[in-house]
Order: sequence, then C-alpha cells, then structure tokens
Amino acid sequence: MSEPLKYRRILLKLSGEALMGDEDYGIDPKVIGRLADEILEVRKAGVEIGVVIGGGNIFRGAGLAAAGMDRVTGDHMGMLATVMNALAMQDAIEKRGGFARVMSALPIHDVAEDFIRRRAIRHIEKGRIVLFAAGIGNPFFTTDSAAALRAVEVSADLLLKATKVDGIYTADPAKHADATRYDHLTYDQVIERKLAVMDTAAIALCRDHRLPMVIYDMTVPGNLMRVMRGESIGTTVGTH
Repeated sequence: MSEPLKYRRILLKLSGEALMGDEDYGIDPKVIGRLADEILEVRKAGVEIGVVIGGGNIFRGAGLAAAGMDRVTGDHMGMLATVMNALAMQDAIEKRGGFARVMSALPIHDVAEDFIRRRAIRHIEKGRIVLFAAGIGNPFFTTDSAAALRAVEVSADLLLKATKVDGIYTADPAKHADATRYDHLTYDQVIERKLAVMDTAAIALCRDHRLPMVIYDMTVPGNLMRVMRGESIGTTVGTH
C-alpha cells in the first residue's frame, strides 16, 4: 500500500536557470526530462499540479534593464521567455504520456491558452498539469510573485520553490562555509532577515493567505515526492 500524501494540490515554481543544467544558456534536455518525470510521478500519485517556470535561462528583464534597456521592454521579453520554457515542459510531459496545458497571462492564442482562473482550476481538477506562463502579464513583477499569485488563485495547499540549494541559509552557502540551514521560518522572519529566497511581495502574499512554502533542492532525484509525503526536506516557511 502506498504512503499517504500530505498535499492535494501544489504549485511548483522552477527557475529558468534550473533548466540549463550544465549548459551556459537555454534548456538541457536531460534536466527538463528528469523534472517532467518527477512531476508526472507526483501527478500519478494523485497530487494536482500547477507549475510556474522562470525565464532566466533565456532573458531576465531586470538584467536587461540594468544594461540600459527600457525596463518594461525587458520584462516583456522575460515573459516571452517563460512561455518558451513552459512550451518545452509541456512537450516533455506529453512525450511521457502526461497531459499538460500552457496558460499565458499574455494573449498568444496560437501557442497557449489565455489564463482564466476558472478554466485553470478545471484543467487541474481533470488531472492536467497546468503550466502558467508570462508571469502575471505585467512588468515589474517577478515569476516568484506570479507563482504565489497563481497558487492562491487555484487554492493550492503548498507553494514549492525548486532551487539548486537544499533550503534557506543564514548566508550564501557557496560563499560562506559557516552558513547554516533553517529547517523552518515564519514569513515575517524571511522578510525581516532579508533572506533573498523569494521577493518580498511573494512572501507577503503567501503570509496573507496562510499558504505554506517549501524551498528544496531539485537536483536530488525524488525530492519532490519526498516533500509530498511530508518528509522534512529543505526549509518550510509558514505561520509559526
């Protein structure tokens, strides 16, 4: 008999950089394939799933703006990059026999559905993996904020942020050997200590809707299912 799962519906946030693997740019087919396998494993176990993927492996609006480009233009380019990543993930999922839908906050009717909350919930209820693309459709907001917003809109039980680090640390563990990992934090602690795991707007939205978060290491195979089973993986952010 399989172990009971702790969560019924989740929103998974993947960074665009995570899709690069060992490449310098773009998408590593091995990485996106493994992620698709893990997502499908969880879906087959009964968890309903929405996914937000960043676009930093292709374009990052804030970085382009820092280099002199108009910020709104840069952010729109970044939104289009997330659509490209969502289409790639849809393809990987469907090649493995799963069912996925890309829903874009920017109207791109030939390649993706418009984001309509009730339709998104219906897709999720029918067992389809919904890939939310183009952020929230507005500049100046990160895909972290988009992930928090979509998670609240579809009534997810948990927001997961998949990273290359196994949780939130007191300092950057790549730069500080004495950095220690937090097992649990409150939303306010993340904000007050300026722990740059997600932007403040995303953390505040989760706090206001009492939506728990887990930050975990996506490079370890099987971690997504471990979180679903309630194992202590990564750092949990919640009310207390």
